[in-house]
Amino acid sequence: MELAVWAGGAVILLVIAVLLFKAVWRVAEPNEALIISGLGARTKNELAESLGFKIITGKGAAVLPGFQTARRLRLDSRATNLQVNCVTQQGIPVQVRGVIIYKVGDDFASIANAARRFLDQQDSMNGAIHELFTGHLRSIIGNLTVEDLILNRERLTGETRSSAADEMSKLGLVVDSLQIQEIDDETGYILNLGKPHAARIAASARIAEAQRDQEATEAEQIAAAKKAAAVRDSQIQQAGYQAEMDEAAARSRQAGPLSEATARQEVVVQETRAAELEANLAEQRLQSQVRKPADARAYETVTLSQAERDARIAQAQAEAKETELRAVAQASQVKQAAVAEAESVRLRGEAAGAASRATGEGEAAAAKARALADAEGAKAKGLAEAEAAKAKGLAEADAIRARSEALAENQEAVIAQQLAQNWPAIVEAGSKAFGNVDHMVVLNGAQGIEEMLAKALTLGGTGLGLARSLLNGATPPAAAPAPAPVLNGVDHPKPRVTDGG
Repeated sequence: MELAVWAGGAVILLVIAVLLFKAVWRVAEPNEALIISGLGARTKNELAESLGFKIITGKGAAVLPGFQTARRLRLDSRATNLQVNCVTQQGIPVQVRGVIIYKVGDDFASIANAARRFLDQQDSMNGAIHELFTGHLRSIIGNLTVEDLILNRERLTGETRSSAADEMSKLGLVVDSLQIQEIDDETGYILNLGKPHAARIAASARIAEAQRDQEATEAEQIAAAKKAAAVRDSQIQQAGYQAEMDEAAARSRQAGPLSEATARQEVVVQETRAAELEANLAEQRLQSQVRKPADARAYETVTLSQAERDARIAQAQAEAKETELRAVAQASQVKQAAVAEAESVRLRGEAAGAASRATGEGEAAAAKARALADAEGAKAKGLAEAEAAKAKGLAEADAIRARSEALAENQEAVIAQQLAQNWPAIVEAGSKAFGNVDHMVVLNGAQGIEEMLAKALTLGGTGLGLARSLLNGATPPAAAPAPAPVLNGVDHPKPRVTDGG
């Protein structure tokens, strides 16, 4: 009985000891570190002594409840995604996506730095790492081109890890891996970079496919040709065998008729040769009697046609030169008429001014006479009328004198002025020359019509006579109707002009 009591007490004591040991003893897992702080939490490690807490990795340690505190810092790997919007050296906006795998360093210095910064907020490590690497990536990508980002990602990752190494060391973290997964741009620059290469590859693929198709087609054609040749050779051999058999049978059956046919064949050959000789003779006769004379006549016709064409070309060139000279002369006449018209206008202006001045003087004298008439009566009125008549006569004399002087100085200008004022009458007189023409062919188009009208207007000196009669103050005589032109020896009434140009 006492033995059982002692055994039960021992078990109880053992259970209590185990429970006490379990409450006091803390073991660090392989992927974590124990950070023990409190009374007596010191180690011989100089770094731990300076920090004031104990770091336990890979083993256990006793923690006095109420006097010491043990907290765990995870040492396993962590991963965080990167998504950075930045601009390259070329000014092209790109979006870089990557992943960072990191952990707390295994040495005491790294564990101490990480414990001081992240022990109570270990979940914030991802955010800190993301912000840290985002800044470094923006700085590094700003000095690189899009081509460098695509073709040399190792350089980008290496520079990023090197630039962030100091900050990571201060945080007590190490980077296990940094990978750039995707590089995108909104402008399509990367897509356009790949298009030339893709087009080259597609072209090479199409060329290779076309070559393989061509080779396959050629092989199929060669095989089909060989098959057809084999069939043909077989049929030829079969036909040859059959022909030999038929020939032997025919030779045996027609030994007599064969000799007769051979003789008849010889006769046909001789007759064919005779026919060929006759055909050759007929062809030579055709050459000498028909073809050569026909060739000579054709050559003569061609030569005569060319000569006639050259003559027509020369005639047309001469007519064109004559038309050009006539146009130059008409332009000179128009210029002279314009100058004469300007001079005539100037002289008319001077004459009108003198007449107006004389008229004004007469009206002034008349007014004076009327004023005197109120005072002096009928005598003054008679004197005023005499004075007005005298002034009017002087004005008319001045106008006649100015006209005479203008006519003496520039008779041609006056004539041109009169011609311009009475041009409708001149045109009407000239147009009567065509009053009896029914049908007329005019060459050279509008130029031919212009030349015909100019000749009609100057026909018989109509314009000059009309101008001189106008200068003499006479009414222009009516132009006598011109005789109807005779075309091809026949009078044609009722004009109708056709442009033959």
